Amino acid sequence: MKQSLRAKRMAKHHRRNQKVPKLNLVSLMDIFTILVFFLLVNSSDVEVLTNDKSIKLPASIADTVPETTLVVMVNDENILVGGRPVTDIASIGEDPEIEPLLAELEYRASRRNITPEQQAKGLPITIMGDKAIPYTLLKQVMNTCAQAGYRDIALAVNKTADKRGEALEGAVQ
Repeated sequence: MKQSLRAKRMAKHHRRNQKVPKLNLVSLMDIFTILVFFLLVNSSDVEVLTNDKSIKLPASIADTVPETTLVVMVNDENILVGGRPVTDIASIGEDPEIEPLLAELEYRASRRNITPEQQAKGLPITIMGDKAIPYTLLKQVMNTCAQAGYRDIALAVNKTADKRGEALEGAVQ
């Protein structure tokens, strides 16, 4: 028996609705490729030093990106190495070196594998000092770091806008 035009049209319409839709993988792969490249490029772009709430860093327009190093934090009460309290400020005398800090830094240096290049240049260290600490205390901390072999010293500061008014971001050394 012959079908009418209307029946053929309805059968064609029903067959069209029964097909499983296809997923276009090309555009999906493009999106994920772009996302992967974006994450790879921006994954290690800026390192932000964790800041203790008791430390207010001084401001600077320097744009050097900090490296991952051992961090010595100096606030108005304590000196911390790697987040661990070493000594309190009240017990520090007039000596050029701070003995508990020197012992901790020498211990940490002894646990590292030091290359000849690092031996010649000195180990890297970052000092995060509150902007209100006295210069003599900062000088004692820096002198102690140098005595322990940490001669590549960086001072952590907050990055501010430069003279042209361009906003700069993050914490730098």
